[in-house]
Amino acid sequence: MNKQKKQPNVLFIISDDHRHDAIHCAGDSTVHTPHLDALAAGGVRFAGTHIMGGWNGAVCVPSRACVHSGVSVFRCVEGNTIAPQLALLPETLRSVGYHTYAVGKWHNDRASFNRSFAGGSRIFWGGMSGHYHVPLHDFDASGTYSKENAYYLDSHSHSTDVFTDAAVSFLEAYDQDNPFMLYLAYTAPHDPRTAPEEFRSMYRDEDIPLPPNFMPEHPFDNGEMKIRDEDLEAYPRTPEAVQRHIADYYAMISHMDDGIGRVLQTLHERGLMDNTIIVYTADHGLAVGQHGLMGKQNMYDHSIRIPLIMKGCGIPEGIAVTGLTYQIDIFPTLCDLTKTPIPATVEGMSLLPHMSGNSKEIRTTVGSAYKDIQRTIKDNRWKLIQYHPDQGVHKGEKLQLFDLLQDPWETKDLSDQPDYDQIKQRLVHELLNWRRSAGDPLLQ
Repeated sequence: MNKQKKQPNVLFIISDDHRHDAIHCAGDSTVHTPHLDALAAGGVRFAGTHIMGGWNGAVCVPSRACVHSGVSVFRCVEGNTIAPQLALLPETLRSVGYHTYAVGKWHNDRASFNRSFAGGSRIFWGGMSGHYHVPLHDFDASGTYSKENAYYLDSHSHSTDVFTDAAVSFLEAYDQDNPFMLYLAYTAPHDPRTAPEEFRSMYRDEDIPLPPNFMPEHPFDNGEMKIRDEDLEAYPRTPEAVQRHIADYYAMISHMDDGIGRVLQTLHERGLMDNTIIVYTADHGLAVGQHGLMGKQNMYDHSIRIPLIMKGCGIPEGIAVTGLTYQIDIFPTLCDLTKTPIPATVEGMSLLPHMSGNSKEIRTTVGSAYKDIQRTIKDNRWKLIQYHPDQGVHKGEKLQLFDLLQDPWETKDLSDQPDYDQIKQRLVHELLNWRRSAGDPLLQ
């Protein structure tokens, strides 16, 4: 098992609801994430990675489809199914000889799972569950995965530990000559945020700093104010309640970080670390009290920006790349790193040429969407959010404009100030161009 392989292994870790900056090395001095920090120190952290949004409140479904397919959010899903004509990342690696193995959450359709993976254990089908009562399946070559065949572990087993244990067991037992892709999908830090006391006790509610964009309520109706995520806390949001939610959130992240550390230690003990590419990312971010919001059904950076860290073969160490990137760029980047041909269906761009950190610009703009009610476009300084885009610019739809250089917390809307009219109109035009190129159905 210690011999070098022609192609590196891939450990792909994805979490649920992890905001881009809720990592110590990303600038949050309160949250404890030593293993993710070490991963970033030994690799490349893409600090400007964005999701493309989603067509329903469960943003993770289309967002994960974007990760697997490398295709725009408007084109990667047909109904609740990843478009069958699209090549998928694990499927692509499987086709060139990788043993693909899944652990944890799969919130897409069974057909896409079946063509992606050759094995798996402790698989969770769905969006969320209690962390101490997770319905699990082991790999079923028939693809049935009926609810009747789900099993549960004892009530003391937290989902993070369940998935970590399964990943460790896979790495400890792996003895094949071909490389593996281990897909490890945590449900943390998604609510219910019930971390073990060992990790919750790391955070005292009263010591949690309130974010600069804390608000008791969002200043206007964004079109999605009555949804499950926003009902997790009463209005008006109080500082004490938000501090408690953030402490719960950080505890879940620290617990997950500890599990990731166990997986990485197993890689090291098996002599696999030097021949493994490690990816850490998330399906989307989360407000947790910012802008008076609790969920991810919005276009603010806390919800559309995600962590992306890569470490391993062919990847430089200790680089923070600040250029604008998408999660659909992960697929072609891994293809380049593993010397696997990039499928013709992939729309993302490889980030391999930008890993030195010397690129001044990767993408000029990135856009994102939520249902038919919110759209955004941003460049390296300015950001425009458009509400109810089907109403058109001249029919009174709501706009917001932020100078992210001066106002990274998005608290000062400049859209009504005449001095910024040219910038606003330029971004309105850029947004329209992005919507056309990405295939926004509202323009059909």
